[in-house]
Amino acid sequence: MMNKLYIGNLSPAVTADDLRQLFGDRKLPLAGQVLLKSGYAFVDYPDQNWAIRAIETLSGKVELHGKIMEVDYSVSKKLRSRKIQIRNIPPHLQWEVLDGLLAQCGTVENVEQVNTDTETAVVNVTYATREEAKTAIEKLSGHQFENYSFKISYIPDEEVSSPSPPQRAQRGDHSSREQGHAPGGSSQARQIDFPLRILVPTQFVGAIIGKEGLTIKNITKQTQSRVDIHRKENSGAAEKPVTIHATPEGTSEACRMILEIMQKEADETKLAEEIPLKILAHNGLVGRLIGKEGRNLKKIEHETGTKITISSLQDLSIYNPERTITVKGTVEACANAEIEIMKKLREAFENDMLAVNQQANLIPGLNLSALGIFSTGLSVLPPPAGPRGAPPAPPYHPFATHSGYFSSLYPPHQFGPFPHHHSYPEQEIVNLFIPTQAVGAIIGKKGAHIKQLARFAGASIKIAPAEGPDVSERMVIITGPPEAQFKAQGRIFGKLKEENFFNPKEEVKLEAHIRVPSSTAGRVIGKGGKTVNELQNLTSAEVIVPRDQTPDENEEVIVRIIGHFFASQTAQRKIREIVQQVKQQEQKYPQGVASQRSKKMHICHLQDAPPLPLPTGWMQMWR
Repeated sequence: MMNKLYIGNLSPAVTADDLRQLFGDRKLPLAGQVLLKSGYAFVDYPDQNWAIRAIETLSGKVELHGKIMEVDYSVSKKLRSRKIQIRNIPPHLQWEVLDGLLAQCGTVENVEQVNTDTETAVVNVTYATREEAKTAIEKLSGHQFENYSFKISYIPDEEVSSPSPPQRAQRGDHSSREQGHAPGGSSQARQIDFPLRILVPTQFVGAIIGKEGLTIKNITKQTQSRVDIHRKENSGAAEKPVTIHATPEGTSEACRMILEIMQKEADETKLAEEIPLKILAHNGLVGRLIGKEGRNLKKIEHETGTKITISSLQDLSIYNPERTITVKGTVEACANAEIEIMKKLREAFENDMLAVNQQANLIPGLNLSALGIFSTGLSVLPPPAGPRGAPPAPPYHPFATHSGYFSSLYPPHQFGPFPHHHSYPEQEIVNLFIPTQAVGAIIGKKGAHIKQLARFAGASIKIAPAEGPDVSERMVIITGPPEAQFKAQGRIFGKLKEENFFNPKEEVKLEAHIRVPSSTAGRVIGKGGKTVNELQNLTSAEVIVPRDQTPDENEEVIVRIIGHFFASQTAQRKIREIVQQVKQQEQKYPQGVASQRSKKMHICHLQDAPPLPLPTGWMQMWR
């Protein structure tokens, strides 16, 4: 497809030959004729790269017959819709920062980097609506970042003139950096951009890039990927991080090509017999890659003929949450192992994001990004530095949505607030059981920590007296609305992890008790235990309604919930939802429901249901 350029602010004395000579002198050969009008002209270029080069070389920089030329894309008003191009992006600007800027103007459907010969970066951005694209042009044109000023243009949106435009969920191609939904957006599934991050020996970086960048361009073209080599960071480092954005298939193929290049270079220089593959992965995902007793890793090793090791937990810090997965074997074996490793990591990440989205939907008005339940302050720190002085790695941030890449994994400002309304205005009481030895840490010196926690969460938090001298657990009584419960319980889970009351490899699981009207207990259990089984399948929590439980003076019984933080929270919300539904029915049909009350409850224990794998690694974010 031709890229038509508009040449404006031309002197009446300018001829078509003048323009042809000018473009020729600047080594910007035209693809066709010059269409000259009064004061302006149009020219064609065969591809976007040449068009960008012409714009960057000429616009506002070249004088012809006494007037400074203006050069930009020629886009008719009809085609000025949702697509824009941003140029002159600093080469060292982190993608999460750019994503944050874009998200301020609206819902970004996808962002695609354009491979150019310029030192600065160029991206094509598609917004959800025409108005959002217009806002982005107005707000971001000329946006200053250090010594760089963004240059923004409309680019043709061919879908506007298409009689049967494809659904938005299908827009963009495999090279696009797929964007997820902003809060409250469409629920159609989109592929989450989960990049592969690898470490390569510094001496091989030149070979991977190739002469004039030809090798890396060939990789990106063949695999429809974007490959970022962070070569300018920490010049003395022995290894450089490489980030690959593409479909799973494209990512694996790009990785294979890089491995082949490194192995060929090693063979020619006789530097090493075998070059290992080193994959960087957030610690919050590594547990599920390893599997129980290392079964997942052993299976991958056996099937691919590789040897896999993972860096120590001692190498981690709040600023470096990534671990290095080293794979040793032939190029073919390492490439096959990468496919299986990334499959596990991607699955773990997608499960985490699904759980967070469920949690957000369960508490109306809950703004997860504003909760700040990261006890160590991760939610307000800049992106953590990568290993060995590498550029900052995207933090594992399950509270962010996907409005910008990994937005995921990206900073909290990406996460827009939910519409605020109150579906559960009443105060809730939750009894949370913590290890006895952790009581001091929760209370803090002279009660400072528990007071601070209560103020932060907007809840009443009390620790009940010990029932005996040798009890292993103490009960924390938390009173407050749903959002306060989420904050308070989240901070307590985080504090236990932070203070090492649980093994670093162990999931923080606590028991919580909530009280429900005895008339509701049967609904929580469901016919034949159906409801409670479905509850476990949804939340991964263990839910128990004890046998022969006598209701208290308020006609309430206890439901026990055991699980990690998000499992427990989701179970609590779902049970409260059932209670609310029953209350509404009682108000509508008071006599019919009241007659169904029973003083004795039946047992329903979720251990009888098919076991499901728990999303281990959630609590790594509390580190």
